[in-house]
Amino acid sequence: MSKADYYETLGIQKNASKAELKKAYRRLAMKLHPDRNPDDKSAEKKFKNIQKAYDVLSDEKKRAAYDQFGHEGVDGSAGFGGGAGGGFGGGGGGFGDIFDDIFGGRRQGGGGSRVHRGSDLQYNLSLTLEEAVFGTSVDVRIPAMNKCSPCGGSGARSGSHPESCSTCHGQGQVRMQQGFFSVEQPCPQCHGTGKMIKDPCHECHGQGRVKKSKTLSVKIPAGVDTGDRIRLSGEGEAGANGGVSGDLYVEVKIKAHNLFTRDGNDLHCEVPISFTTAALGGEIQIPTLKGKVKLKVPAESQTGKTFRLPGKGVKSVRTASIGHLYCHATVETPVNLTKEQKDLLEQLEKTMAKGGNRHNPREHSWTDKGKTFFEDIKGWFDTDSK
Repeated sequence: MSKADYYETLGIQKNASKAELKKAYRRLAMKLHPDRNPDDKSAEKKFKNIQKAYDVLSDEKKRAAYDQFGHEGVDGSAGFGGGAGGGFGGGGGGFGDIFDDIFGGRRQGGGGSRVHRGSDLQYNLSLTLEEAVFGTSVDVRIPAMNKCSPCGGSGARSGSHPESCSTCHGQGQVRMQQGFFSVEQPCPQCHGTGKMIKDPCHECHGQGRVKKSKTLSVKIPAGVDTGDRIRLSGEGEAGANGGVSGDLYVEVKIKAHNLFTRDGNDLHCEVPISFTTAALGGEIQIPTLKGKVKLKVPAESQTGKTFRLPGKGVKSVRTASIGHLYCHATVETPVNLTKEQKDLLEQLEKTMAKGGNRHNPREHSWTDKGKTFFEDIKGWFDTDSK
C-alpha cells in the first residue's frame, strides 16, 4: 500500500517555510491528540502520521532526502522505533510546545512540577479632569488570589514540607506507552505538580494561595487620558506552584467636567457673551484649569466664533507638548426685559432698519436665499402641472 505524502498529511505546500510547517503541525496535533480523542482510533492513527511527517520535514537533511527520493530516502532513519531522531520532537522539538499548548503551563527545570504564572488583573479607575491633568495618588482595593502567608505559598503546614510524588517521582508527568507510541500526561496522582502535601496548611488548605483584598497606592502621572493603562508589575494574582505573580493594569476613565471637554491635549469650553459685548466688543474673564485669564472680544462677534488660548490645555503624559484651550462663543439674547429696555431695543431696531442690510447682512442673505428657494419650488410645480 502506498504511503501518504508528508506534505499532504500536514496540509502544506512543498515550499512551505519552517514557520508554516510548525504552525500546521501544531494545529493538527492539538486537534488530533489522543488525550482529546480518547475513543477515536482514527484520530490516534492520524496523530501518528502527522508526528512522523513532522519528524521528517522539520529536519533539513531528512527533508532534502525525502524531496529527492521520497519515502525510501528516509524510511531507514525517520521511523519511531530506530535510527537517528526517533520518537517525539523530530528535529525541531515541536512536541514540547504542543504539549504545553494542550495541557497548559510550563514544566520547571528539566521536567519537574509545572508552575503557572498568576493571572493579570484590571482595575477601572475614574478620575476628575483636574486629577488627570495634574496627576495624583489614589488607593485602590484589589480582591485577588495572594500567596498564603503562613505556608509561604508551599501549601504545607508551617514546619512541614511538600513531598515528592511517589507516582511520577516529582516529575509531574507520566509516560503512557501504547505499542511503539508513547505520550506524556500530567500525573493523575499529583495533577502535574510533582509533589504531594500530606499535612496541608490550615489557611489555604494546601492550595498555596488565598483570596484576599489588598490596598495599593497608585501614582497617576500628570496628563493621563481615558483609555490609558498603568501597569503595576507583579501586583496581579499570585502564581500557582511557585509561579510568578501576574500584573495589575489600572485603566483610566475621566469623569465629565461641568466646564471643559477634553480632546487629546486640547480643552474646549462654551463661553456665553452678552449681546452688548458681542456687538461693541469688550473684555471678559475666562476660567482655565490654572486660574482666570482675560479675553478680548472684538466688536461684532457672532455665535460660533472660536478663541484659542495657546498653552492653556493639557501637558501630554508622553511628551512635553501642551495643548490649547478653545473657547466657543455663544451670544446670549437678553431675557426678562423691562418696558424701558424693550422700548430702547425697539428704537434700536428702527434705526437699524434705516441702514438696510448693513447691520444684519447674514439675515438678509438668508432671506434672499429663501426667496430663491421658493421661486425654484414654484418653477418645479409649474413644470409638473404642464
